[in-house]
Amino acid sequence: MQKKRITLKDIARETGVHVSTVSRALDPVERRTITEEVVKRIQAAADALGYRPNRIAAGLRTNRTMTVGVMIPDITNVIFPPILRGIESVLEPLGYASIIVNTDSDRDREIRLLDVLRDRGVDGIIHAAVLRSDPSISQAAQDGLPVVTLNRKVEFSEIPYVINDEDAGICQMLRHLQKLGHNRIAHIAGPQDLSTGQLRLAAFRRAADDLSIAVEEALIVTATRFDEVEGGRCLTTLLSAGKPFTAVLCANDRLALGAIEALRERGIDCPRDISVTGFNDMPFLDLIRPKLTTVRIQQHGAGRAAANILLQLMNDNADGVSLETVLPVELVVRESTAPAR
Repeated sequence: MQKKRITLKDIARETGVHVSTVSRALDPVERRTITEEVVKRIQAAADALGYRPNRIAAGLRTNRTMTVGVMIPDITNVIFPPILRGIESVLEPLGYASIIVNTDSDRDREIRLLDVLRDRGVDGIIHAAVLRSDPSISQAAQDGLPVVTLNRKVEFSEIPYVINDEDAGICQMLRHLQKLGHNRIAHIAGPQDLSTGQLRLAAFRRAADDLSIAVEEALIVTATRFDEVEGGRCLTTLLSAGKPFTAVLCANDRLALGAIEALRERGIDCPRDISVTGFNDMPFLDLIRPKLTTVRIQQHGAGRAAANILLQLMNDNADGVSLETVLPVELVVRESTAPAR
């Protein structure tokens, strides 16, 4: 025989309180309106009876599914697990489940997955794979879906975004290289259809100008993806140009690792011959030789910041949300930089 499903009425009968009190006690948000002693008593009774909430019924009643979509550009990039943990540290205690989708930095795939999330009725979306021009997510936001972008932003849009202080990070890195005697510095820029790539390239030009470092256009190469293969390709392009340089500032860590490998394949030592730097400080960099000098961003903190903003939007508190949240960064000096020869 099928076991009878335990309901809120059963818990109310067991504890001697009203059904509405049971409902509030079992809601991660509403439980703060009643005493802790009552919450514990009701939760203990629910556990003893084997109560499991009916999310479908609750969704019909509240018009919420208690799910959020999290869109990431590359599931193989180890920078995202700390970010996802930051998101879930905020949302999971409140009863939300995250649906994580991987766009592979492909526009058509991103559009399809956005439609999937909307069809599933997610209560909001944290988008870490957004393009600078992204009509699909802009339309979703205009339709009333709460959206926050993370590490990137949509230009000419009112979608709130959480980004890093790209200017400060690039400037700190260039100043570090300059102090080591480098004045011919190449730059492997990120994809220019992404705000991260565009902002870091613009920051490189501004910081070089502020520090009186001459920027030679032949020493700037743009990657099509933020990965190791593109880092190697761009480094090869720089060497083929025939313009001497003593350091390479890369727009992210994966580009830097690809560049170092390309140097190694050609018998060029990093950092003795050419210094290489990254950006992000992704996990496990201290296990790779040479240990990469980079700019550390707040990964877990960025996830938390985006999740808190999304909560405000989902609770109709958009008036208290800033369009721009810029997180501080930190220079991390390791082994991949050395004095210019």
